[in-house]
Amino acid sequence: MPKDHGIGAANKRREDVRFLTGKGRYTDDININGQAYVHFLRSDVAHGKLTKVDTSAAEAAPGVLRVFTGADFEGIGGLPCGWQVTDRHGNPMQEPAHPVLAQGKVRHVGDPIAAVVAESYAQARDAAELIELDIEELPAVIDMKAALADDAPKVHDDLTSNLCYDWGFVEENRDAVDEAIKGAHHVTTLELVNQRLVANPMEPRVAVGDYASHSDESTLYTTSQNPHVIRLLMGAFVLGIPEHKLRVVAPDVGGGFGSKIFHYAEEAFCTFAAKQLKRPVKWTSSRSEAFMTDAHGRDHVTKIELAMDKDGTFLALRTDTHANMGAYLSTFSTSVPTWLHGVLMAGNYKTPLIYVNVKAVFTNTVPVDAYRGAGRPEATYQLERVIDKAAREMGIDPVELRRRNFIREFPYATPVAVEYDTGDYDATLDKALDLADVSGFDARAADSAKNGKWRGLGINCYIEACGIAPSALVGQLGARAGLYESATVRVNATGGLVVMTGSHSHGQGHETAFPQVIADMIGIDESQVEIVHGDTANTPMGMGTYGSRSLAVGGSAMVRATEKIIAKAKKIAAHLMEASADDVELKDGAFSVAGTDKSVAWGDVCLAAYVPHNYPLDEIEPGLEETAFYDPANFTYPAGAYICEVEVDPDTGKVTVERFTAADDFGNVVNPMIVEGQVHGGLAQGIGQAMLESCVYDENGQLVSASYMDYAMPRANDLPNFTVDHSCQTPCTHNPLGVKGCGEAGAIGSPPALVNAVVDALQRNGKDVTHIDMPLSPARVWAAMNG
Repeated sequence: MPKDHGIGAANKRREDVRFLTGKGRYTDDININGQAYVHFLRSDVAHGKLTKVDTSAAEAAPGVLRVFTGADFEGIGGLPCGWQVTDRHGNPMQEPAHPVLAQGKVRHVGDPIAAVVAESYAQARDAAELIELDIEELPAVIDMKAALADDAPKVHDDLTSNLCYDWGFVEENRDAVDEAIKGAHHVTTLELVNQRLVANPMEPRVAVGDYASHSDESTLYTTSQNPHVIRLLMGAFVLGIPEHKLRVVAPDVGGGFGSKIFHYAEEAFCTFAAKQLKRPVKWTSSRSEAFMTDAHGRDHVTKIELAMDKDGTFLALRTDTHANMGAYLSTFSTSVPTWLHGVLMAGNYKTPLIYVNVKAVFTNTVPVDAYRGAGRPEATYQLERVIDKAAREMGIDPVELRRRNFIREFPYATPVAVEYDTGDYDATLDKALDLADVSGFDARAADSAKNGKWRGLGINCYIEACGIAPSALVGQLGARAGLYESATVRVNATGGLVVMTGSHSHGQGHETAFPQVIADMIGIDESQVEIVHGDTANTPMGMGTYGSRSLAVGGSAMVRATEKIIAKAKKIAAHLMEASADDVELKDGAFSVAGTDKSVAWGDVCLAAYVPHNYPLDEIEPGLEETAFYDPANFTYPAGAYICEVEVDPDTGKVTVERFTAADDFGNVVNPMIVEGQVHGGLAQGIGQAMLESCVYDENGQLVSASYMDYAMPRANDLPNFTVDHSCQTPCTHNPLGVKGCGEAGAIGSPPALVNAVVDALQRNGKDVTHIDMPLSPARVWAAMNG
């Protein structure tokens, strides 16, 4: 029977009450008395020298308080990159400056040149049009391979080239991989593109800076997934504000998908300008600005080679990838195509030799950084597409080829430096095959044929790494921050709890799932647990939410803090019952002495902690509040199998997704309803990439897909009803909850499943098509069908 409370219960999300009734409090809802407004004048060319920025007319315009340019930020730090990558030769990456406002040169369309602060937004926008600009336009470099040519224009004049780094992993495997590929019975080669995407969360970014002159304290309200990290980066590396003088608040946030992890120039500007003007300063992004200022995702071009013996056993894998960094290094951009991508190239398979080469390239485009999945979708797409192509070349059923190479013994150390602690890939594949009714596919294909359509079936097996950790390891790999999480649990005198967490919620349902964990441990109702997050002034230092880490890392910190609470409460209960703490048990919200009828309620113990009249003060301090920092021992490794069925119209190339089945292993599941919703959202984004979405620049660096008129977001009628299952559970062995993470799985597993299905449909109908790059627009599919 389904549980009705605690861990495993499908509780409705409590936060949805305020969201659905319009009572959410987002950053744009924050208006401070006396605030001014900022409008950024942005470059309309991709690459050029700033020879003139005359702000005099704008400064004289009605309502204008001040016009800022790059000159105002000379001597002030630029936006930092949070992960240093060392290349395969042992050299540090090239790391150019990233000024808050352009200094001397613009490097992509949307690069901020000047900022007008005025009494109203309309006045700021109108005044910005009065700024006289003279930009000596330079040739733009957009194509990554062209950017590496000796005569290519340099995005940053002070660098030796447009190559950020040339990374090899695992470098000592390189020669052995080359030899294995040379001597293999069969090698399948595939060249593919993982196209650039725009994250497009529902809520555009907003920043409100405030300054209190009496205390010299700055406050930033911002749409962020990790306010503590923003405080650290902006305070220490950009503006030089001591952390105890800087508060960052991220209230309700309407989606992020990775794009709100990073520290952006607008945040630093509003904080800086508020102090300069002694007034609050607010910026609200338009959707058009979001397209050319929010970090983009993906943008990899890859050649992958899979070597096999005559039986289809995997011998070696080699990849060569060009990864676009854009014009500047965003906060975690350098880690995405390296440590979040290369370490997943083993997938679910026991390939003994793997070598991954990544060349990260600067171009005159918007910076690229983590987007839902961040490196793992890129790895899965390469691997699962080449396996499908290999199965057809070898004449082996795609399911059978995967099964022959599955990892089945755990823990398993991969040749790309990670160790999977647990998993059962046969179980998720069996479940997916059953739920998808693969045995009935031929009959459905026959029905499609009667209607003039071609039906195809695509399979994908994925694994991902979540809860990036441990800090000691990632520090060695170049991370410039710890990757722990924190929680403070404060018990009130009446028995209710306030849990202050460094994790942040922007759609994941933390305010529902976290109380389920705490309430289950104590045996009280979830309504007695309140979650506080998003404000650096009243939460412990934490790393925020991304990489499906909320429960695995943030939830584990809460468990550890709650364990401390329970241990102290047992001592108090033992004193009240005149027993030994070792004999005291906590169950269903009451303490009892084993083997006796003595008991005391949770609430009575909490009251005693704050009213210590009968209390051994020499042994136990008053109060009931504990903090824990949790640093994981390893990644967690969710895995699953996805099956997609499509229909292709041979006359037009239009693809329709008819059925989609997702069987995932997320370890233990705290709230199955929330998990299902997360998978649905991920599937929608993955199908959006596979079918519709593409961020396109022309040869001059103009963003031609800069609005919803040109960038095709998935709509409800583009998606089928999903069949989702998470009953195959192999709990994580190294966190106290046994959870693995679920937020990115759908976006990782769905693109290759869909592309595999379309290729299958074409090949079943006599078309010699081995690959089509995403998005699978009707024009692309029709062109592939017709040679």
